[in-house]
Amino acid sequence: MASVASLSASLQQRVSAALAAAVPSATDADPLLRRSDRADFQANGVLGLAKKAKANPRELAGAVVAGLPADELIAGVEVSGPGFLNITVSDAAITSTLAARAADERLGVPAKEHPGITVVDYAQPNVAKEMHVGHLRSSVIGDAICKVLEFSGEQVVRRHHIGDWGTQFGMLVQYLIEHPHELDHGTDEKDAGEASMSRLDRLYKASGALFKSDEGFKERARRRVVDLQAGDPETLALWQRFVDESKIYFDSVYGKLDIEIRDEDIVGESGYNDMLAETCELLEKSGVAVWSNGALCVFFDDVKGKDGEPVPLIVRKTDGGYGYAATDLSAIRNRTGALHADTLLYVVDVRQTLHFRMVFETARRAGWLTDDVTARHLPFGTLLGRDGKPFKTRAGESVKLEDLLDEAVQRATAVVREKGEKIGLTEEEIVSNGEQVGIGAVKYADLSTSLGKDYVFDLDRMVSLNGDTSVYVQYAYARTRSIFRKAAGDQRAVAHPELALEPAERALGLHLDAFGETLAEVAEVYEPHRLAAYLFQLASLFTTFYEQCPVLTADGGPAQVESRLFLCELTARTLRQGLSLLGIRTPERL
Repeated sequence: MASVASLSASLQQRVSAALAAAVPSATDADPLLRRSDRADFQANGVLGLAKKAKANPRELAGAVVAGLPADELIAGVEVSGPGFLNITVSDAAITSTLAARAADERLGVPAKEHPGITVVDYAQPNVAKEMHVGHLRSSVIGDAICKVLEFSGEQVVRRHHIGDWGTQFGMLVQYLIEHPHELDHGTDEKDAGEASMSRLDRLYKASGALFKSDEGFKERARRRVVDLQAGDPETLALWQRFVDESKIYFDSVYGKLDIEIRDEDIVGESGYNDMLAETCELLEKSGVAVWSNGALCVFFDDVKGKDGEPVPLIVRKTDGGYGYAATDLSAIRNRTGALHADTLLYVVDVRQTLHFRMVFETARRAGWLTDDVTARHLPFGTLLGRDGKPFKTRAGESVKLEDLLDEAVQRATAVVREKGEKIGLTEEEIVSNGEQVGIGAVKYADLSTSLGKDYVFDLDRMVSLNGDTSVYVQYAYARTRSIFRKAAGDQRAVAHPELALEPAERALGLHLDAFGETLAEVAEVYEPHRLAAYLFQLASLFTTFYEQCPVLTADGGPAQVESRLFLCELTARTLRQGLSLLGIRTPERL
């Protein structure tokens, strides 16, 4: 594994050294290097430095240019305006750097020198309840963040904090005791996940109706909650049946979504039960939490209600039950103490912002979150319908996640079939590609939106071959594979640093070189939309290259064919790796 310094990193080093040589006191001056439409890069750091050193910026810029080494990286530097440096890198440097990337299985992307342990809390479905569109964003965003962090070398612990505890389980368990065959499996079930959800849904509705109408059942159900919380073996065994039945359903939905949910990563609310009393005790003893109106509360100077009164974080309720805060605080204790995590990420919707702010502040006061631990809530916006309102069915209910995924696959399969029949795709390929394109479309629409924003769920736009969609990016990848299928036996992908590059080749090459820097940025700020934007731009630049630079019929002879095949191959590998980190597959033919 060999990390490759990007062209911008190499330039940064050289310009920094030249700045320091021109102004010896400026040992750590930032060249403020960025991509530019006037040249390959522009360095704007001279202006600030000239101001500090009370020097003429253009004269200082001239001194910096004179101090730049005459090597094969820089092809030319022009001083413009009040002291901007417009820098052009050489074609040979672009090709040589890309060749070094191609020689490495990680495309020259370095792994972290000092990786930490990050716990990512995402995908939080509820036991015995159907998953709806609200579960989509947490699952898709969380999975992509995990994949990018793991690729960066970080040790990632996934945590699916499922809703598997609470008063409703008294009702469910009691109903199952009185109707013992409600969760029995049939012999001819075609779709195990659907059958499981059907059983759970039927039982949930029936027990709920009985709870409302039958006082005797209501009383028995409430007693059953006490048994559950006390750890009664029979009650726990029946509760476990609901959890196991729900996992069959979760596996089915996440299978469709192409997200792996491992059993050991599922640590629901119940996983922290044994810690709740101690968490409350520690908070009370340390004075972080106080009793108020019969509840154990934590107060904050800056959190007040509409009436101006303080709004507390309730850790233990007046009836002696524990709220979400007790569970979340116990989870923090577990994740920092037992798992030794130095970063905690919570991919939970924006409505929980205040809750997490209060939980994190409480954990800091209690000493469970130290200065060595970062805890961040990564809030995401709402999924909207075309009418701009939260996405609901006509009856006003939340849309079932499975229904939405099935429709996406159907819509995508129709698009794939229309094009696929023209290029001779088999029925099996059409079906497989339809799944990859449909699920990719749903994920990409989500991941190409910055986290905090709401976005409109519009399947027609999502599965379009035009515009900023996953299909457009997947199609660019498939086009690279098509070129290689058409290549003659003696036409190979080889880098040729001695060849001059066309403008479309240069633009594509410079963007390919920025892959590692983009991933480092995403891993630092936890914003997958930056990777989606990079891949869309890469697909666009490749399309321009494909249209302007004939590959297999290049008129510059065999070396130019090899050089352009090399750009195609590196583009394909970068697209495939990038999409894979977003959880999106790349069909070979589209």
